[in-house]
Amino acid sequence: MDWKLELVAVPVTDVDRAKAFYTDQVGFHADHDHTVSDTIRFVQLTPPGSACSIALGKGLLDTPPGSAQGLQLVVADIHAARTELSSRGVAVSEVQEFPWGSFVFFADPDGNGWAVQQLPARAG
Repeated sequence: MDWKLELVAVPVTDVDRAKAFYTDQVGFHADHDHTVSDTIRFVQLTPPGSACSIALGKGLLDTPPGSAQGLQLVVADIHAARTELSSRGVAVSEVQEFPWGSFVFFADPDGNGWAVQQLPARAG
């Protein structure tokens, strides 16, 4: 049986601000934005090329905004990813090199933390 991770909820204080950050600055696709009731709103956003999306909203989570840490994206070219994020106004770290890959880091307006990784070349 396949088990596929398809949705990760990200707690935010302002759904519209977070949606704008992830679509306009980070470049995610806006898949859904549904207001179910006065207390529930569901927004689904997907990184280009990803099978997994994030959910933002109102009435979805009990966790505090900014508490999602260690969210990770994987790219083919970390320098191009950093340039793209920076050019879109994202406060992104310099490229950091580790034996397990090259990384940049950024946070959304609530402080939810993201890593972007370029995997190291495989030996052999």
